[in-house]
Amino acid sequence: MSRAAALYQRRIATMPGRHRGALTEVRILLALTMVVLAALLVGAMSGSAGLSPKVLLGEWPTPLAWQVWWQLRLPRLLLAALVGAMLAGSGAAMQGLFRNPLADPTLLGLASGAGLAVALWIVLFDGAAGTFGLYGQFLAGFLGALCVCVLVFALGQRRHGQEALFTLLLAGLAINTLAGAMGGVMAFIASDEQLRQLSLWGMGSLSHALWSATLGALIGILPALWWLLRCAPGLDLLQLGELTAYGAGLDAPRLKRRVVVATALGVGLCVALAGIIGFLGLLVPHCLRLWLGPGHRLLLPASMLGGALLLIVADTLARTLASPAEIPVGLLTSLLGGPYFLWLLLKRRAQC
Repeated sequence: MSRAAALYQRRIATMPGRHRGALTEVRILLALTMVVLAALLVGAMSGSAGLSPKVLLGEWPTPLAWQVWWQLRLPRLLLAALVGAMLAGSGAAMQGLFRNPLADPTLLGLASGAGLAVALWIVLFDGAAGTFGLYGQFLAGFLGALCVCVLVFALGQRRHGQEALFTLLLAGLAINTLAGAMGGVMAFIASDEQLRQLSLWGMGSLSHALWSATLGALIGILPALWWLLRCAPGLDLLQLGELTAYGAGLDAPRLKRRVVVATALGVGLCVALAGIIGFLGLLVPHCLRLWLGPGHRLLLPASMLGGALLLIVADTLARTLASPAEIPVGLLTSLLGGPYFLWLLLKRRAQC
């Protein structure tokens, strides 16, 4: 073992939370999984056409209740779990990549690029939108995020080390600004109906979840989640600095490419399917990092489970608080995340 690798092992062993054994980590993940399953069960029985709790005792639901559950509620709950897991997992990975606990997946402009593509689709291709339905909107959002990913890599491909991360941040800031301005232009020239579609999509919603969309998310998001989980050891090593990580045998540029590509594909698909859901990719991994420590072997899967749990709960509340109307789920996550970070800011200020 090299000196740098030995230093890495000692440093990781002294990180907060690393005193937990593998069995304890498994128990934490199993507990989070059980809570997610319980939230799925509660969500399946909640809504304007709720299922009776007697279903748990073997009573068969009515044909109408069964159709509501199978065709609408189950794909929506599964999509909420997938989107929440992807946003929170990519947030944890981006925080490790940039070595900043306040980083999130929107840093690279992925959400802004997807939002601009959806705005262009709704406003400029209104006739085609009626022909292709929501699938054209989903495809536009995904392609927008993918184009942003390619553009960011083209801008930063000749950079190395910390300079590459700084270039990626500047590229993301420029894309966010440009996409926001272009989105404003689209909103200005949009009709009243188009403007309402843009507003509702920008607030985030899972109301259009169908089995086809959920299966597409399953095919696209699960590989991205697996890819991020495989990056956990490298992200731990990267916390010691790139020179130390390189001495221990880490290919830092390759790790960055893997994290950014997985985040771009997964988050782009999430934004295309569910719109802009704010704060989830920042709030969940930040809170779990304070509780579990910075070790990504536990933090990444825990963040994925925590993100799935939070979005399932938020979507259940969105369907039930104003039933039969529905609150955009992105508003609920923002209402939760905004006050938390204000409290965190006030707490740090009081400690200074």
